[in-house]
Amino acid sequence: MLTALLWAAAESDALAARRQQDLVNLIVSKLQSGVAHDQESATVWDDAVVKTGEADGEWMETNLGSWMSSYFGHDALFVLDPDGTAFYHYLADGADAVDLAPYQRAYAPLVARLRARLLAGDETGVTDQVLTIGESDLTVIGSRPAIVSVKPIVSDSGEIVQDAGRENLHVAFRFLDGSFAALTESDYQLTGLHFSWAPAPTGAQGQVPLSTRGGTVIGYLTWQPFQPGTTVLQATVPAMVVALIGVFAAFAALGGLLSRRSARLAASRQELQHLAHHDGLTGLLNRAGFGATLSERLAASSMDEHHAVLFLDLDRFKQVNDTFGHPVGDGLIVQVAERLRRLLGPVAIGRIGGDEFTVLLRDVREEQIAATCTELVASLAEPFEVDGILVQIGVSVGAVPVCGAADATEIIRQADIALYHAKAAGRGRFAIFGRHMDEVLQARREMERDLRAAVENRKEIETVYQPVYDAGTGQLSGVEALARWRHPQKGVIGPDVFIPLAEELGLIQPLGQIVLHNACETVARYDGLKLAINASLLELHAASYPIHILSTLAQFQINPQRLEIEITESQQLDGSRISERTIGVLRQAGVRFAIDDFGAGYSSFGRLQDLHVDRIKIDKSFIDALGQTGSGAVIEAMISMAHAKGLQTTAEGVETEEQSRLLRLAGCDQLQGYLLSRPLAGEALHRLLAGGPVVAVA
Repeated sequence: MLTALLWAAAESDALAARRQQDLVNLIVSKLQSGVAHDQESATVWDDAVVKTGEADGEWMETNLGSWMSSYFGHDALFVLDPDGTAFYHYLADGADAVDLAPYQRAYAPLVARLRARLLAGDETGVTDQVLTIGESDLTVIGSRPAIVSVKPIVSDSGEIVQDAGRENLHVAFRFLDGSFAALTESDYQLTGLHFSWAPAPTGAQGQVPLSTRGGTVIGYLTWQPFQPGTTVLQATVPAMVVALIGVFAAFAALGGLLSRRSARLAASRQELQHLAHHDGLTGLLNRAGFGATLSERLAASSMDEHHAVLFLDLDRFKQVNDTFGHPVGDGLIVQVAERLRRLLGPVAIGRIGGDEFTVLLRDVREEQIAATCTELVASLAEPFEVDGILVQIGVSVGAVPVCGAADATEIIRQADIALYHAKAAGRGRFAIFGRHMDEVLQARREMERDLRAAVENRKEIETVYQPVYDAGTGQLSGVEALARWRHPQKGVIGPDVFIPLAEELGLIQPLGQIVLHNACETVARYDGLKLAINASLLELHAASYPIHILSTLAQFQINPQRLEIEITESQQLDGSRISERTIGVLRQAGVRFAIDDFGAGYSSFGRLQDLHVDRIKIDKSFIDALGQTGSGAVIEAMISMAHAKGLQTTAEGVETEEQSRLLRLAGCDQLQGYLLSRPLAGEALHRLLAGGPVVAVA
């Protein structure tokens, strides 16, 4: 009985100690996310964007400094400009002479990582509760441990658009000693909780190491451990001395009590471990849980074992969230998880992001991998019904066959590359990783890096001009400005290659600004010469686009009526009111608009009623078909209908005299194409307008 009691007391003490360790780990983790959540109360706010942009010190002191310190208990707060310079700070202790360098060294790497994520458009981790991405870590400021968190200052209404990666940042510090230790000790009954630089002797005290994201231990939270077994044992010793029978009865009661308490502690610890490794919404493994499972399985694999890792990304999930709201999006995620379980059976499935899933298939060959991926694509393409709403999405899958032991991080990287190729092939597809994919991705990243540099230095982006001629008089009436990228090693890269890439990288606005500036500078010297430029949907959706257009025209003293902006039918009919408002503002100022490639998109003549434009440009495919049965009648109908609506017409891609003749007979207003002139560099255009010889460019 005595031996059993001593053992039970020791086990109870050990379980209690582990329970307290789990509790302290959870408290630190919650505090870390809580500091970031506290920041969002003031950083996701239109006023914050405006006031920090104006460097309004009084406003920042009230809303981003002293208030956050007094209300949330933050110890130090900074506001950084896009270049990383702190133009405002607040220290809770009020000591203005405190050296700020340790704070700056602590937040500098987090700021760099956050800037990179903002520039890449990374929204990993953003949910209904987490409004913006951020970076946080543990650090040491002087001789004090602290949590540091960095968040971007962004618009809550979405009406203030900032350049990606150029947002002002808010930095908050919360020390883990002092008031934090005292409050935590009081709230959670952790006796003697304090911070220590050195570990406590084994078994003497409860402790938890505080580690940075890089794994460096900066110190320890130490406390006097709760020892229920020892407490109970000490309470029963006098009873044992009084009488053996009393001791026996007490031991019997204590045995039952300790057993129940141990069971509760074990169950609580198991629940904490489950929460730490599983997704709260779907019950699937989370990123940490899947990573641990994958690492363990791959490390234990023999040379003849064949596995596969699948990386799944839902197609069109963002549209579901934007259209029907996050509750429907969450319900859809739950149904996707259930469908994956039914289809794949008892395999390791993880949800590692908002709409990203991972799967570990065991004992499979490549043909089985392909068959499983095909089933996944087909299954998730079938409609879902969420709260009475019929939703249809899809999935792109990247797969990696694995033979024998392998590094889990490298396998996940390869699966991500395969997923990228599946998306690039058109989504709703799967791709199995091959070594060539690494090379393709490397080439893509190299081009992305070069394009960023080209837009930044502005020297490699050239503007060329394709003349547009009046069909009746044959006189030059205007030019269309076109972008060309002259790569120092690869030569001229066509717009069909780099324009889509610029849109993906968020570079289309600065690229369009370069073209507009160069074009205005070129045509400003010629009164009456009209200028046409192209605009993407991303540019039309930017709140600053009309201001930039009109300010550039004013800079070069060009009448807005001389500018014509060419857009596609899909941009005009994109279903939103944003582009419609942008077009309306510019047309009111005198800028004209044209539908480019008319007839090759979504519009019919009946939709001309809805198009707030001044001109249509007939797509080259119709011009190429001139002379074939019925093609002339189609073009004549286009021109007649446009004229009836009060619109001008331009034929693009004119390459033969016969095409030119037929278009003039049909009543087309303007002609453009290689028959009349290829695109010209700026100097060649000047010589053309001066009546001299010209040399066209590609």
